[in-house]
Amino acid sequence: MIKEENDMANEDIILLQQNVPTLRAEGKYKECIEESYQLLERAMPFKDYKSMLIAYYNQSASYYSIGEIELAFSSLDTYNEICQQHGDEADLLNSYNLWFVLYECSKDYEEAKKMLEESIKLAKRLKKYNVVANAYANYSHLDMIDEDYCKALEMAQIGLAMAKLHQPAKPILELRIKLNMVKALIGLNDFGHSKSLIDEMIENPLLDSFIREKAECYDLLGHLYSNMKIYRDAFEAFTQAKTLVESYNDVYLLKSIQEQRCKLCDQLADYNLGYSVQKEYIALLKEISRRELALTALRIQLKHNIASIIKKANTDYLTGLYNRNYIETTTTCWLEQASENKESLCCMVFDIDGFKSINDKYGHLYGDEILKHISKACSSMIRETDILGRYGGDEFVIILRGVSLEKGKIRAKQILEKVRSLVIVQNGKQCQVTISIGVTDNLNRTCLNFKEIFMIADRRLYKAKRNGKNKICAWD
Repeated sequence: MIKEENDMANEDIILLQQNVPTLRAEGKYKECIEESYQLLERAMPFKDYKSMLIAYYNQSASYYSIGEIELAFSSLDTYNEICQQHGDEADLLNSYNLWFVLYECSKDYEEAKKMLEESIKLAKRLKKYNVVANAYANYSHLDMIDEDYCKALEMAQIGLAMAKLHQPAKPILELRIKLNMVKALIGLNDFGHSKSLIDEMIENPLLDSFIREKAECYDLLGHLYSNMKIYRDAFEAFTQAKTLVESYNDVYLLKSIQEQRCKLCDQLADYNLGYSVQKEYIALLKEISRRELALTALRIQLKHNIASIIKKANTDYLTGLYNRNYIETTTTCWLEQASENKESLCCMVFDIDGFKSINDKYGHLYGDEILKHISKACSSMIRETDILGRYGGDEFVIILRGVSLEKGKIRAKQILEKVRSLVIVQNGKQCQVTISIGVTDNLNRTCLNFKEIFMIADRRLYKAKRNGKNKICAWD
């Protein structure tokens, strides 16, 4: 039975590994984020770090795509922690590329450049020249934001040289970097060289298969003619760019193009044309506003859905308490903090005395009711800052922060008496139960993970049982 359950879990994990990046590639960011959480829920009990990396990476990229930058940073932080211990160099390279995107979006250009430098260094060692080329192109883009067009041109030229090293040859990669070169040349007022490169790219039949890049060529041609004060030709170039962009519906690039067309109508003193373009521009702004409202609604819905998913992933289905995965993960984090802050932390492990006999005598449904009653009773005995969870079967764990062993023993005695006083009645059946409890602290902060502190408390629990049950044991 256990093997069948594990096989089913593995099948779910493999399917989610495939679905998560596919959903992101298709622009289904909400579904991608939700399935990433499902993948994490299934992967964590197995310590499946590959699945965790897939989930956190795609989660972060999807958060970025819907404008939730803070959540994107948080997911990428977790990705990076796992990557440092369990990832490979390809995983690390992925993280540098996504860090760059997030820092650039946040306008932290210095950090963005640091990520590009790390990416270039690692990608060169791995001989991933397409990644190196893209990194230099992005560096060129940042230099243009700083209006350092000489440096931007230099970075783009290095990027082009790196693109030529990529095997097999990738002409579109080279063309994309040439777009950056043209932008830099226009910034340097080198109109002749700019026009020559644009003409070469527009005449390239490769662009028939890459409409976005073709639109960018005409957009650059429009900017070039505008700088040269050839306003009618600039307007025509932007109009061609507009037609191309409308085919793939990039409303933000379309907004930039329409703003340029409006300005050019003023330059041409063509007010009838200007009126027509303004109407198009206003309609576009309404569409952008509609999309942004829809995106805001999506974020709100997503936060609600994710809160439910996280709660479900951390909760035991029967008792509503925290589950094993949450207990283990959170306790390890608390133990590390306790070691740094020189704090005490107390762990109790308890189970129900003779629970098997109760199930045999009254049935498993009655046993479930006992688990629920004990869960409710114990929940009333701990602070909101502590953890009470069902570890499995009839075994429970309580973690008390900032509590010494002596105070932990006092709390354990109170819990023991609370459970002892319960009278559980269900369908005319009445039963009183007792529990045995093992207690330990973090041993002068030497316990640094859940497994260590749990093993000590669990050992003491079984000593309490050997000593007659319905007892507390806090020593070995």
